[in-house]
Amino acid sequence: MTQAPSVSPTPPPGADAPDLSEGWGEQRSRLRKDLRRLDVLFFLICTLVGLDTIGSVAAQGPEGLTWMAILALVFFLPYGLLVAELGSAFPVQGGPYVWTRLAFGRVVAGVNQLLYWISNPVWVGGSLCIIALTTWEEFFTPLPGAWKYVAGLVFIWGGALAVVQSVRIGKWVPIAGAVARIVLLGFFLVSVVVYAAQHGVHALPAGEFVPTYAGFVALVPVLIFNYVGFELPSSAAEEMKNPRRDIPLSILRSGLAAVVLYGGPILGILFVLPGKEIGSLGGFIDACKAVFTVYGGSIAADGTVTLTGLGSVFGGVAAAGLIIGLLTSGVTWAMGAHRAQAVACADGAGPAWLGHISEKHGTPVRVNLLSAVLGSILFVVALNLSGGDGEKYFTAGLGLTICTTFISYVITFPSLAVLRRKYPDQPRPYAVPGGRAGTWIVSALATGFVAFTVVVLIWPGFGVGWFGTAGSAADSLPASFAGERLQYTLSQVLPLLLFIVIGLVFCAVGARRRRTPTGVTARGTDSRG
Repeated sequence: MTQAPSVSPTPPPGADAPDLSEGWGEQRSRLRKDLRRLDVLFFLICTLVGLDTIGSVAAQGPEGLTWMAILALVFFLPYGLLVAELGSAFPVQGGPYVWTRLAFGRVVAGVNQLLYWISNPVWVGGSLCIIALTTWEEFFTPLPGAWKYVAGLVFIWGGALAVVQSVRIGKWVPIAGAVARIVLLGFFLVSVVVYAAQHGVHALPAGEFVPTYAGFVALVPVLIFNYVGFELPSSAAEEMKNPRRDIPLSILRSGLAAVVLYGGPILGILFVLPGKEIGSLGGFIDACKAVFTVYGGSIAADGTVTLTGLGSVFGGVAAAGLIIGLLTSGVTWAMGAHRAQAVACADGAGPAWLGHISEKHGTPVRVNLLSAVLGSILFVVALNLSGGDGEKYFTAGLGLTICTTFISYVITFPSLAVLRRKYPDQPRPYAVPGGRAGTWIVSALATGFVAFTVVVLIWPGFGVGWFGTAGSAADSLPASFAGERLQYTLSQVLPLLLFIVIGLVFCAVGARRRRTPTGVTARGTDSRG
């Protein structure tokens, strides 16, 4: 009998990427290599371009565009270089978990992976779901009482059904999502031009583009969240035709597309809506309604928008496209995060039954279904706790999603420098330029920004007013939590502590299985699953 699956800790010099041991063999045999380069590109576009945060950036005014450009250079670029090297040098199923496992060991990687995975049900059951429901009510029909819960659960479980499918079928979800984003955002920009020609636009004084520290603290969580996701295809590396080639190329192309697809709509929102009327939840929705009046409709003196005729038709189509875009964001992230969690469990960093790969679908069905259950519970509980306050629910849910994801990045990103030292002879089809110095600079920039983001998410306004900087820390609290710093901080800290405890429990369960060969076959997999 053999032990439970484990990552081979010492690959021979010049060997292929570190592999999972023979216990993973039966599960690996169920994977299907159906992801081509274009599929990976669409996967990344769908991952990077999140429609749920466009309003949050626009709500900060023109300064948001300035910081978006700065962070594209000092975070997005180093982060892309980092993942391009790790993904092409270690193209193993489970990507980020394997990198962290090789660098820091199973327990650290297991807890880290739990945080990375669980952020997906928090996101889907949180901000994605609430924006989808808000969009439906804005463009179609109200959802009173129990109907809001029914609609939210349909959204969550519709996504779960898509994630469960084989990669040959499931890959069409991110493809559809990428196309929906390009069409929706492109049509919105065209409509902004038409609107500007008919009604003019709001002036954007040059002074409002000047970056400030207070603006940075308010924007950095959302902007960096907009820029993450490069590592997700690596979680399905063994389902790609040629990961060593396709991962670096897809990162370059999708990164350029993401900057354009974010910058254009945010600028359009600022031209169309007065700054004080842009909300983090409904900014993009409100801007769509306003510009679509050029096809039929009107804007009242109090700002109320009424769409008629063709404007109403286009509004409905755009709303459907936005909801599809939100759903495919959750599905695409789930496709990567769930695979990495299944590998972690198969490696003994969690319950073995969660590491099972379906023979029929070639996907980790059990992890997928557990995520849908967690997302459903979160949705129902959070909607009740927030008293139906969509803005408060959205703010707390998005903050917690970013926080859990970024804490995991604080551990994963330094893996680049550690693995360069531990495995210097590992073939690297792409390597960060600059040798050891370049590696440390890239690792430090990427890790530093996500670590700082975690701090300002837990304590909004951190550093504001210090050393002569302008502003008040209290003003950095989300509008829906104004004067409620303790409540907001608890909404972030308590779930995070719970998730860390769950991660430790998962590792303890996995360790117990590694020490107990009962129920393990000669191939090292649980005979029951």
